[in-house]
Amino acid sequence: MTQKVAVLGTGKIGEALLSGMIRGGWAPADLLVTARRPERAEELRARYGVTPVTNPEAAKSADTLILTVKPQDMGTLLDDLAAYVPADRLIISGAAGIPTSFFEERLAAGTPVVRVMTNTPALVDEAMSVISAGTHATPDHLAHAEEIFGAVGKTLRVPESQQDACTALSGSGPAYFFYLVEAMTDAGILLGLPRDKAHDLIVQSAIGAAIMLRDSGEHPVKLRENVTSPAGTTINAIRELENHGVRAALIAALEAARDRSRELASGKKD
Repeated sequence: MTQKVAVLGTGKIGEALLSGMIRGGWAPADLLVTARRPERAEELRARYGVTPVTNPEAAKSADTLILTVKPQDMGTLLDDLAAYVPADRLIISGAAGIPTSFFEERLAAGTPVVRVMTNTPALVDEAMSVISAGTHATPDHLAHAEEIFGAVGKTLRVPESQQDACTALSGSGPAYFFYLVEAMTDAGILLGLPRDKAHDLIVQSAIGAAIMLRDSGEHPVKLRENVTSPAGTTINAIRELENHGVRAALIAALEAARDRSRELASGKKD
């Protein structure tokens, strides 16, 4: 934690990571930030006591650079950084779909790169961050990335070949749950419940179910069977889900997200 860390392109996820690091023990004096708008940089300084810098200044003075800009902006950022990044800097990329080779080709030979796919529950310290090593990243580099992202949730190491699948499943995953809650809330209203009561019922049910999945050690099929009585209400609902192809739709949706992640890696924008 005595190393200097710079968060480049500090949007919502970058700010969540920054605040989590401070709660986890990093000194604000050791944290640098960059932002596209000067007023945003000053807002971060006032809120957290961190130091706003330019991208080249961050590259020169930080030991670790965390790049949190959008995938389509990453090439421009690297063009801005390349002349200033020594080969001993650790680069951590949080951009969906962009492989570590993209960075290694544009930075000094031997630069260690770690690829991380996190998700929006970082805002409440419940992120799932998936971490992969580039060609020159060592176990120490991976451990350092885990220390940083562990401040906002759980971490998991995977081979980089699995990153697109993890992006589809976990990176985009919160949106699927929000979509499901939206649909269930509408159903609750259709069944005669006020929106606020339907929302509370669904959210608490989701929290409880997630904790059971995490803590019980039981397979989800077993947990579902525990709720599903013969000829009861739940089995009738599940029959309708199966009749409407919900399971197949979920599989197709995740495949589509994975394929889009691959397209982003190849530079396709449309």
